[in-house]
Amino acid sequence: MIKTFRNRALSDLWATERSAKIDVRFHERILIRLDALDQAVLPEDLNISGFDFHALRGKPKRYSVHVNGPWCITFEFENGDAFRVDFGQYH
Repeated sequence: MIKTFRNRALSDLWATERSAKIDVRFHERILIRLDALDQAVLPEDLNISGFDFHALRGKPKRYSVHVNGPWCITFEFENGDAFRVDFGQYH
């Protein structure tokens, strides 16, 4: 389950399915990925075709799923929950 967001616009999109600060062309793809993340029990549950799931280097341990072009959703995972979910250009 998603517990916390680092990105206010992403949090708004998740709560209301709208965000003026995130390109509307990304909304559907982001919401599909957030829904999968909300249902995940393990980070590897996001290893879905088209998501390009992978672990990132560094500590704390973060993971990434691809949205479009250089845009990704990144997150930390603890005890079956996602924390500090963020949206940005990471590659």
